Amino acid sequence: MTRTLTTATDIFPISGGFTISRGTRTDAKVVTATISDGTHTGWGECVPYARYDETVESVIAQIESIAGLVADGLPRADLAGALPAGAARNAVDCALWDLEAKATGKRAFELAGLPAPEPRVTAYTLSLGTPQSMGEAARKASHRELLKVKLGGEGDDARIRAVRENAPNSRLIIDANEGWNDDNLVANMAACAEMGVSLIEQPLPANADGKLAEVPHPLPICADESAHTSADLSALVGKYDAVNIKLDKTGGLTEALVLADAAEAAGMTIMVGCMIGSSLAMAPAVLVAQRAAFTDLDGPLLLDTDRDPGLRYKGSLVYPSDAALWG
Repeated sequence: MTRTLTTATDIFPISGGFTISRGTRTDAKVVTATISDGTHTGWGECVPYARYDETVESVIAQIESIAGLVADGLPRADLAGALPAGAARNAVDCALWDLEAKATGKRAFELAGLPAPEPRVTAYTLSLGTPQSMGEAARKASHRELLKVKLGGEGDDARIRAVRENAPNSRLIIDANEGWNDDNLVANMAACAEMGVSLIEQPLPANADGKLAEVPHPLPICADESAHTSADLSALVGKYDAVNIKLDKTGGLTEALVLADAAEAAGMTIMVGCMIGSSLAMAPAVLVAQRAAFTDLDGPLLLDTDRDPGLRYKGSLVYPSDAALWG
């Protein structure tokens, strides 16, 4: 049976904007891949990311380049040979999972041989700003169990303290987005340890993170920009204690599950994260998050609007997807 692959671009405004060490965004531009076999339709969402030299146009071109292969029945297991890891492969991979689930009448977790997923505590992200603005944002979010704090600028120690003072009971993840350097690394880690931070994410640039192997870690250090697929793990040993698995980096759920297995085998802590996207992008990641010590799937909470139906969020919990959304 011939399958049809189509793409679409959706734009979701970000509530109040979103700032990290690399700049500010006011909306999330996502690409949706849809695959139909004439009876059933599966879909998946990806978020093109400039840090990885991706644009909406380049991702759509990548997806459309394999339309013929998909029409001819390209198996999901062969997708990695047709597209490199990244956003484009993620959208197609997740669409194939969803299509298979709909065609077989089974849920995606069953197809993956996984137990039924349960709600997970997700982080809620605070944008980079002044200590005062971040302290106020932390106060408003202090009822949440887990906060992810964007840093990466001069005066990060003051930002950490402002957040902790205003959210004394929340667990904290610090994400520097490659914004620290060899000169301030130790001092910033010490400030994080003093403030009871649970995890530091990607403090140094991915191509200049060697110092992480040379200094003590007062708390776990997590690789994000340095970790895309299971092939990257060997280079992380000795520098990182944890790995942030994002489907837009791995190229979909298929490789994300492989990376999770490999990370566990290497004795590394698992975090499951996301780009800012809709519930459709988060739904497959919830399956990987079942085995994660840290879950950061708050993308829809940062948007003005979401898919309908979307994922259910209640307090700090994100619930697994209904079949009407994905999988």
